[in-house]
Amino acid sequence: MAENRHARLSGSAVVVCAALIAMPAVAADPQVTQVELTYDTYAASLEVMEMNVFFGLGPWNYRINVDYHTTGLVGFFYRGHQVNTVRGNFDNGRAEPLAFFGDGMWHGRQRRTLIDYDNGQPDVKILEPPQESEREPVPREMQLHTMDTLSALAQLMRNVEVKHDCNTTAHTYDGRRVLQIVATDGGQETLTPTGRSSFSGPALRCDFIGNELAGFLIGEDNSDNRKPLHGSAWLAIVPPYSTPLPVRIEFQTRWFGEARMYLTSIKPAESASR
Repeated sequence: MAENRHARLSGSAVVVCAALIAMPAVAADPQVTQVELTYDTYAASLEVMEMNVFFGLGPWNYRINVDYHTTGLVGFFYRGHQVNTVRGNFDNGRAEPLAFFGDGMWHGRQRRTLIDYDNGQPDVKILEPPQESEREPVPREMQLHTMDTLSALAQLMRNVEVKHDCNTTAHTYDGRRVLQIVATDGGQETLTPTGRSSFSGPALRCDFIGNELAGFLIGEDNSDNRKPLHGSAWLAIVPPYSTPLPVRIEFQTRWFGEARMYLTSIKPAESASR
């Protein structure tokens, strides 16, 4: 049960991270971005998760760190903390990951993932707990030509920055499951002030759908547990940064239903070599 709950939460986090792709462009040429963002997540009016994100994106390479943990009543009854990081290169606008690492502790059980890449193909070096203890196997042919979720985020951010379009599709593989994420334009909106966020004002809304294709939880093969998850992300320019950033996200989960993520702080990254 604890593994299933974490899978649902981390699966939602994957969808959220993929939702951050929808960033409208403001310049034709990619610029160096080094920034740290903090978010609080609420469900049923209760705070359930805090997330810190580091972006180090340059013209030729990238590094992304995501650090999140449960809070409030959720944190009291179901304590969990996860850190994911990736480094890679850009090749003609495509993200080519070199190594992805994930390390977390959920309900007292450690979860670790290490994926190396050989000519763009994932090679899972570490997977704890093992796949067969929780999820159905992922056929090798479905792993090919995928990337980790954070590299997909980096590539889609770069595509949107250059192409001025948030209509994107990505296939991701995190060592356990394959997801397809589709984002489409939702139009310009104005976010009203709220005590939960440091941002208000005009933003572009991008709607997204996350669909799990392989690596389903063992014993949860009914249609309700395999329905796509929907959500929306609002992107805006936050001075002094010229790159539009995610300022609010709404998404579905299979654990605590509808959730909202608010930007609470943004600051220059202390170091690009984190």
